[in-house]
Amino acid sequence: MSEQRTRPVVYAVWLIIASVIGWYAAFQLTVEKFALLEKPQEALGCDLSPFIQCSVNLQSWQGSVFGFPNPIIGLTGWMAPLVVGVAILAGARFPRWFWAAFGAGITFAFGLVCWLIAQSLYSLFVLCPWCMVTWAVTIPTFFATMVHLARNGTFTSNAKVRARAEKLMPWVPLATVIAYALIIFLAQLQGLDFLGEMAKILF
Repeated sequence: MSEQRTRPVVYAVWLIIASVIGWYAAFQLTVEKFALLEKPQEALGCDLSPFIQCSVNLQSWQGSVFGFPNPIIGLTGWMAPLVVGVAILAGARFPRWFWAAFGAGITFAFGLVCWLIAQSLYSLFVLCPWCMVTWAVTIPTFFATMVHLARNGTFTSNAKVRARAEKLMPWVPLATVIAYALIIFLAQLQGLDFLGEMAKILF
């Protein structure tokens, strides 16, 4: 089987698309952070309602959990999947250690996003529009990456496991929708009034 046929083109294209969207969301949040620093009393462009806004998130300690604004993580972090996606399309092949490191990075991003979702729902009681865009692309990127690492031999060299993982990739969109639905369900349980607006943004 030729390299062209075995190259994970769909996965690579998704990495590029997700990276562009995620980077743009991080850029917009960075711009909003600058605006907030210049004019702290003025509402930001992403402050749509008391429950859908960026200001509360950006001003909270959760918005700078590592000592600097979280959007900086996105501006730098999304470059990795972008480069990997482009490299795959160009025909690059990476060793197992590289995929393990890449998977660790994506897992870290997913874990951070899950934590930020919990903080938004149960501590800050607001949702940041640009943050939700980041969530929306990070979740499927994590699912797709884990399946890809299982099928390309990073997790195991067992041929049967890799073959089964290959069959799981088409189910990533469904798993993503279920994850979105779970977030909306948790928001509903929390009794937040932005449930309808959140559903519009995610879907």
